[in-house]
Amino acid sequence: MFEDHNDSIYEILKKAPGVDATVLSDLNESFIQTGKSLANCAIDADLVTKEEMFEMIADYLDYDYETELPESIHSEMAKILSPAIALMYGVVPEAVTKTSVTFYALDPFNGCIVDDLTFKLKKDIIVKVADPEKVEKLLDATYEDDGSTVGELMGEIGGAFNVKDKDLSDSELSDLANQTPIVRFVNLVLQQAIKDKASDVHFEPYEDQFRIRYRIDGALYEMAPPPQNLAVPVISRIKVLSNMNISENRVPQDGRIKMSIAGRPVDLRVSTLPTAYGESVVLRVLDKSVVNLDLEALSLPDDILQTIRELVARPNGIFVVTGPTGSGKTTTLYSALREVNKVKTKILTAEDPVEYEIDGIMQVAVNHQVGLDFASALRSFLRQDPDKIMVGEIRDIETAQIAVQASLTGHVVLSTLHTNDAPGAVTRLIDMGLEPFLISASLEAVLAQRLVRRICKNCLTAYEPTQDVKDMLDVDPLEIADKNFYYGEGCEQCSKTGYKGRIGLFEMVMVSDAIRDLINNRAPTLQIRQKALEQGMRGLRDDGLRAIFDGNTTIEEVLKYT
Repeated sequence: MFEDHNDSIYEILKKAPGVDATVLSDLNESFIQTGKSLANCAIDADLVTKEEMFEMIADYLDYDYETELPESIHSEMAKILSPAIALMYGVVPEAVTKTSVTFYALDPFNGCIVDDLTFKLKKDIIVKVADPEKVEKLLDATYEDDGSTVGELMGEIGGAFNVKDKDLSDSELSDLANQTPIVRFVNLVLQQAIKDKASDVHFEPYEDQFRIRYRIDGALYEMAPPPQNLAVPVISRIKVLSNMNISENRVPQDGRIKMSIAGRPVDLRVSTLPTAYGESVVLRVLDKSVVNLDLEALSLPDDILQTIRELVARPNGIFVVTGPTGSGKTTTLYSALREVNKVKTKILTAEDPVEYEIDGIMQVAVNHQVGLDFASALRSFLRQDPDKIMVGEIRDIETAQIAVQASLTGHVVLSTLHTNDAPGAVTRLIDMGLEPFLISASLEAVLAQRLVRRICKNCLTAYEPTQDVKDMLDVDPLEIADKNFYYGEGCEQCSKTGYKGRIGLFEMVMVSDAIRDLINNRAPTLQIRQKALEQGMRGLRDDGLRAIFDGNTTIEEVLKYT
């Protein structure tokens, strides 16, 4: 609740009765460690009730506070805003007069509500504070999207744009990208992506079609294809939003969009790629409200959870997380840093780019265009007297060497690598050119992980898989003779997919003395893996079996990713 306004909440709480400097300091520490908003931390600590918090916010903003909201809004009053605009700003009209409109707001701190809607409606805008949960419920009821909005808009504008980018000048492309139907269409597509909790949105032009796909829980789903002639204006609109060079379509570009959707700010990381039939654009959704940066929330096995806590609390050493793109490596590292994010600990990160901004951590976005890469950032970090350092990825020998140097001079270094399993990280570092004795002296542990889809709890159903499917697990039949297997039948809550959300599968190698000897002797990955298994490591497949038998995922998901 009000996660992006912790500074304002802090000022509000300073004036609250019974809240002194000591209480505020403890509250700040709690908010930094848990990742909850300062408002929620204050409510959880019984410093204020929810209602008192809303009253203080209203007093601070000089707005009225409404305790009870109507069950519905008259349809004529709702028409003062289009569904797209209402959802974008997170507002519901409460009263309309000749000179003013009063709104309930999901985020009353958002000054754009008054500024933008005053300009749009040519009336005075009055904002009321209310419980965001009640406002969101009323917003959904008032502007319920039956799925036809995007379709209707496509039909409305499909024939209006029959252009190719090579036909247009820079100014014409810019004018096209800012036309109201295109702005509305892009906003609706992005709103739907956020509503469905998509992690990525893909805009893909082909020879005879233009596809838009969402990635939800790791699987791609296609929306109704828009007319092919919308490709150029839609992609141009995205490039305008992300401050890219709108006329450059020969080389890849990267950008970022910060926008408000349903009253809350959302970051979108944008990448363009020139293809045979136009530019392919992928937007990575960075929505803090759906990412819980807490180790407890990562479904880690208890022994691995405890080990990670011990690793980040150590005075030095390197901890590496491996896995393919999109396997949650950065989330795990952020969550680990949260454990030690205290006033007495200096934490620095170098990222490409900074995905989630965290209070109490100094975060640096690498910029290759000006020569700020991971190696140079890491080199500068050592002059900033940090305790813990996170490097987004070890990509080259220079970064690896400086990471080792940082570790050997009394720093904990967290980073990621792209390898198939945990033991493979050692071989990867040696292949980069790092000396084995440096690896064995600094590397403390390697965690490999994968994300698999979680079975929907609402339609969880037990079943008996065929013997052929069981055989694919490659385990002793006696071990699974009395085990239960589950799948999701499909329901409204999971959009008939049988899955809702994702969980992690993990394997961790602790670098023991025996493994250090193998590293120094340049032993192959298989030998290191065998020794790790002898010392108690569970492989990704074994952890997948744990998830299957706990009713968290299916055999098919585990076989797909391990």
